[in-house]
Amino acid sequence: MKKSIFTIASGVMAIAGCAIFSVNNQATAQTIKSKKIEKKILFVVTSHNKKGSTGQPTGYYLAEVSHPWDVLHLAGYEIDFVSPKGGKAPVDGFNLEDPINKKFWDDTKYRTKIENTLKPSEVKPDEYAAILYAGGHGTMWDFADNAELAIIAAKIYENNGVVSAVCHGPAGLVNIKLSNGKYLVDGKKINAFTNEEEIAVGLEKVVPFMLETLLIERGAKFEKSGLWQKHITTDQRVVTGQNPQSAHGVGEAVLSVLNSIK
Repeated sequence: MKKSIFTIASGVMAIAGCAIFSVNNQATAQTIKSKKIEKKILFVVTSHNKKGSTGQPTGYYLAEVSHPWDVLHLAGYEIDFVSPKGGKAPVDGFNLEDPINKKFWDDTKYRTKIENTLKPSEVKPDEYAAILYAGGHGTMWDFADNAELAIIAAKIYENNGVVSAVCHGPAGLVNIKLSNGKYLVDGKKINAFTNEEEIAVGLEKVVPFMLETLLIERGAKFEKSGLWQKHITTDQRVVTGQNPQSAHGVGEAVLSVLNSIK
């Protein structure tokens, strides 16, 4: 009888142990899952609202925010927004016939975020797995020389994160220097809004510099396709896209790189 009681007790303990092991495993899985989406992605948008001396309005290009946002948000990442000045960011390319644009614009949470962007001084780089510089002509006036944003991007990259940009967004990459003193784009395959595309829209005399030319001067191995053709380039955790047509693909490429380094 004693042996039987002992056997039963042992069985109960074993079952209890399995239950505890199972609970612990579930807790560990939940912890891993929460850590997986714990890090956020930082989108950079312009604060500049005029195309040079033309008086024409500009800002961030809506599709270059909404399409990468849609990919990355659906994948479980939280997106924050920063701009050189903080606060409400001016918008261009406001086309709500694009269903992804409309989805973003109708999302109360993210609409509030982009109308109340962070200042660079409020950003903690360690919280972010990636940074994405959205385009729009305004970026040509306030991305390149913003030292605070360049430092944030360099920290994210050197923390094994992803740096990405689309269309005129790579204006934010031209002056990013790493801790070894080299430009981030030096020796990497990069693309962006091309000289030919700038000429095609008649703004080559208006923008403060030609983006393709300056990236090449910084050591980038510049890639490009024809006018308005989709082109996405990935090289050493740097993802770039040529134009608005490339915005969705940039989001997908960023997600692919993030998945590869987890």
